[in-house]
Amino acid sequence: MSHSIASVFVRRLACALSLGLSAALLLAAPLAQAQVVKPAPAPAPVARPADADQSRIGAGDTVRITVYQSPDLSLETRVNEGGAISYPLLGRVQLAGLTVTAAEQHIAAELKRRDFVKDPQVIIVVTQVRANQVNVLGQVGKPGRYPLDLAGMRMTEVLALAGGIIAGAGSDTVVVTGTRDGRPYRHEVDLPRLFAPGNASEDIVVAPGDSVWVDRAPQIYMYGEIQHPGALRLERGMTVMQAVAAGGGATPRGTLKGLKVTRRGADGRMQTLEPSMEDTLRDGDVVFIRESLF
Repeated sequence: MSHSIASVFVRRLACALSLGLSAALLLAAPLAQAQVVKPAPAPAPVARPADADQSRIGAGDTVRITVYQSPDLSLETRVNEGGAISYPLLGRVQLAGLTVTAAEQHIAAELKRRDFVKDPQVIIVVTQVRANQVNVLGQVGKPGRYPLDLAGMRMTEVLALAGGIIAGAGSDTVVVTGTRDGRPYRHEVDLPRLFAPGNASEDIVVAPGDSVWVDRAPQIYMYGEIQHPGALRLERGMTVMQAVAAGGGATPRGTLKGLKVTRRGADGRMQTLEPSMEDTLRDGDVVFIRESLF
């Protein structure tokens, strides 16, 4: 009887050990799988524009600097008049004249060289542009100062930012002034010629500090026996006959014989001319139609 009890005891012990080992293996399997799970790879860096397509940071600009996983090194600050910023751990950092990409690389290199951050990932955003601006003045929709967001912006792009040339009040010529290589720069752009085929090069590149001036439309003045006396826009190549027609023609009491034009000469003095009807007029001319004697 005792031998039978011992046998049962041994079988039950073996069964318990077998169950315990199976449970242990079941519990260990998820742990083994969890240990081999690899962390998600870091996101690939976002491609940055090429330096040639970027404007350069200048004095007065406000920049936001972010260092990945280093909030103590992230800040928003203004570039001082000397072209530098005060940056944590690095002190004075010169940024003026650098593109955004070059400035990011410069700060990252300094943080790594001084062993502050092992592999710094620096992102810079120019939140307010003060240095790279251009003045747009005259007969445009919204005169003012406009930032050059990208290097190589053309004159037509700047005019578009300013609302374009005012309809009916703009001139055919746009004047761009500034400095190039330390010398005064002035360039007149003929708009009708600019938009003619093959003249795309006339759309010049505007530089920081330039002024774009759209002059008022040239005018002539009609008085005397004319249907609509007063100022009249001078169209390109307008003749005396075309000006009289634009003014509504002579009144019933007027005559085109003896028509006179008063014009300011090169010496600044006023002179009176008796042009033919095919002669062209100039900006500021005053056309007088006299009364008929018969």
